[in-house]
Amino acid sequence: MATTTLKITGMSCAHCVRAVKEALEQVDGVRSAEVDLGAGRAQVEYDETRVTPRQLVGAVMDEGYTAEETT
Repeated sequence: MATTTLKITGMSCAHCVRAVKEALEQVDGVRSAEVDLGAGRAQVEYDETRVTPRQLVGAVMDEGYTAEETT
């Protein structure tokens, strides 16, 4: 398992947090996702043999938010 942190912009409420968390957790290979509205970040634990950070960013962007990998 690997862990990455995504910087996410565009979240403004609890619904946004839930949408991002659910989008990340639906990606095959994601074990867990914790989203912090105040920090504008998501920490994701994932199986690096099944998913890449780029795919995680894509899942967030598909929900209408801007994302980039920070670690």
